[in-house]
Amino acid sequence: MSQPSARIVFVGGLSGSGRSTAMGALEDLGFYGVDNLPPQLSEQFVDLCRKASPPILDMALAIDAREEAFLRGFPEVVETIRAGGARVEVLFLDCADQVLVNRYRETRRVHPLAPAGTVEQGIARERTLLEDVARLADWRLDTSQLNIHQLRESIVRLVTGAERRSVVNLVSFGYRYGIPPAAELLFDVRFLPNPHFEPALRPRTGRDVEVAKYVLEDARTQDLLKRLRDFLDYLFGFYDAEGKAYLTIGIGCTGGRHRSVAVADALAEGFRAQGRDVNVRHRDVEKELG
Repeated sequence: MSQPSARIVFVGGLSGSGRSTAMGALEDLGFYGVDNLPPQLSEQFVDLCRKASPPILDMALAIDAREEAFLRGFPEVVETIRAGGARVEVLFLDCADQVLVNRYRETRRVHPLAPAGTVEQGIARERTLLEDVARLADWRLDTSQLNIHQLRESIVRLVTGAERRSVVNLVSFGYRYGIPPAAELLFDVRFLPNPHFEPALRPRTGRDVEVAKYVLEDARTQDLLKRLRDFLDYLFGFYDAEGKAYLTIGIGCTGGRHRSVAVADALAEGFRAQGRDVNVRHRDVEKELG
């Protein structure tokens, strides 16, 4: 009698990138999770799980770079388990170096691969050790700009194959305060009429009806909004098909109080009317007037 088919998800990634959160999300989906099982023992573990009563068919195995000796031969382990009829997928969690450094500083933890060195040294060494895991990844997820809830949602989406359109994060900002580091697309609206030079409107923000009307009713703004919506609708199709969970769009003006706020809100309203999930953050709207 043939053994039942199993599904194994290997979860690898940089320390601090959210591996524990990913494992928790998989366990909530019904996967049997095991941390730091040496890859060389994975084949025997899978076989034992399939022979259990009742059989355990969905397994999530976390890979730890600290077990350097066990990482050797990981590609062969994956190939062998697949040859045995199991469905094997590799999830790799990536993250920007500076974000990882900040996370370690906030938690005051020592990097596990550089206990006597710097966090940067530990990250560099870990990237090298995990090259094979990253190369084999069926899913590679950058967690730099994801909170815990967004990461869990992304994992569920990837593993279940549930279709869901990309969530749009709109961020209004002022160029004088710098570009939002999370922004993947940037649009400069400093050429639009500026309420800053209207005494009655200057103290207000783009969330005010009169300020928004001043900005949005101008012919240049109307033309911009039409072109931006068409262009972004075109891009959304590709991002949705790729399975991109979140897309962050920055809308910038000089101070981030008037024009960028009004335009971001107008775009959000249009995208929501299309049934898309949209988050809006006005980063600099409360900054002091210059």
